[in-house]
Amino acid sequence: MKKLRVLLVDDEIMIREGFKRLFDWEAHDCEVVGEAADGMEALAQIDTLRPDIVIMDINIPIMSGLKVIQLSRIKHPQIAYVIVSGYDDFSYCQQALRLQITDYILKPVNYEEFGTCIDNLKISLFEQRIATAEEPKEQEERVIMGITRYLQEHLAEEVSLSILAEEFHLNPQYISQLFKNEIGVGFLAYLTNFRMEKAKKLLLTTSFSVAEIAEQAGYGDYRVFTKAFKKAEGITPSQYRREFLDGGEIRE
Repeated sequence: MKKLRVLLVDDEIMIREGFKRLFDWEAHDCEVVGEAADGMEALAQIDTLRPDIVIMDINIPIMSGLKVIQLSRIKHPQIAYVIVSGYDDFSYCQQALRLQITDYILKPVNYEEFGTCIDNLKISLFEQRIATAEEPKEQEERVIMGITRYLQEHLAEEVSLSILAEEFHLNPQYISQLFKNEIGVGFLAYLTNFRMEKAKKLLLTTSFSVAEIAEQAGYGDYRVFTKAFKKAEGITPSQYRREFLDGGEIRE
């Protein structure tokens, strides 16, 4: 998998330097290709550099980070955005979700959690590539796309490397390595991310109980699901649903 190109946007130079020096971009198959200190500079850098990922503060001069994202999405819909902000306000999170932002991280940044965010983002970009790509040419691409499609169709069932190996007549270790090579994360990280995204969508768009959602997301025991969800999102499924639906008006 090619390295993902990252643009850092924050008006505080120490924050940008912290991201560059304290996070191991190389270990996550990424490289920082540019930075910006205000909204107008960010728009120009996005147009020039065409990054895969933009790490964006909300409160930046000239134009807010959310406005930059809203405008740049018109020309560059494929770019992924991660908000890094000092505002612990769910109304900001709501607006970020409506702009289809991958994640919302609070300062000071926990770089271990940020690494998980980047890995999840790589999964999202891979899924986007599947949705828009024409017929793949390479054998390994055909295999990994077939496997991920199988996971989508059988998410509520038991899924493991051994089950996939039997289904696709491949070695489990080979499948495991495919996930690392083609997506950039391990099989379990991919499956967990996919289950969490399915669960979040059901929590916000249906009235199913947590137990019903757990089952549809592939967890036979809703208590295991609740524990996994809280580990991934920081809050329980019920809190996630309640905070989003009752979080207040969106800020302009």
